[in-house]
Amino acid sequence: MTTFYFVRHADSPFLEGKERSRGLSAEGSIAAVRVKDMLLGEGIDAIISSSYQRAKDTVQPLADALGLPITEQEDLREREVGDYQGHSFLDAKKILFQDPTTSFPGGESSKSAQSRAVQALKEILNMHIGKRVVIGTHGDIMTLMLQHYDQRFDYHFWLGTTLPDIYRAEFEEGQLVNIARLWNEP
Repeated sequence: MTTFYFVRHADSPFLEGKERSRGLSAEGSIAAVRVKDMLLGEGIDAIISSSYQRAKDTVQPLADALGLPITEQEDLREREVGDYQGHSFLDAKKILFQDPTTSFPGGESSKSAQSRAVQALKEILNMHIGKRVVIGTHGDIMTLMLQHYDQRFDYHFWLGTTLPDIYRAEFEEGQLVNIARLWNEP
């Protein structure tokens, strides 16, 4: 059994044009310590993260406590929504989830974002068979990766996730066999 701990990043203030480099808010930094506390006893073997700073910052306290490096995986990055052309952010996300082939100018469709992220996930699975791996990621791309294995992970699931959030997913022979939410609000 291979176990992934999907860690959606903690709170990060939106900064126009700083999608890759923005870090955590003060509240997010406190939550990252809670993420560490929750996962410290899980027997983590590796930590792999999106290259976005907020995802790395959320798993950094755990990496420090365990003495493990954070391996960056670019294809775990968040989906680029693009110019949502007058739609609200939530409406744009709903449209993208409802039609997997739709994309906005400069953005990715659910299908293309899911394809790149699931390919990365499969590579991680093959490299870490029988291990426990933390995946530092984002709400949208996490939802799309999980949706590949189970259609229940959709817009409504994404809408209900928190900053941060943690899901333990167990895989056998490349198939998702069990998933549980670990995060609970303080």
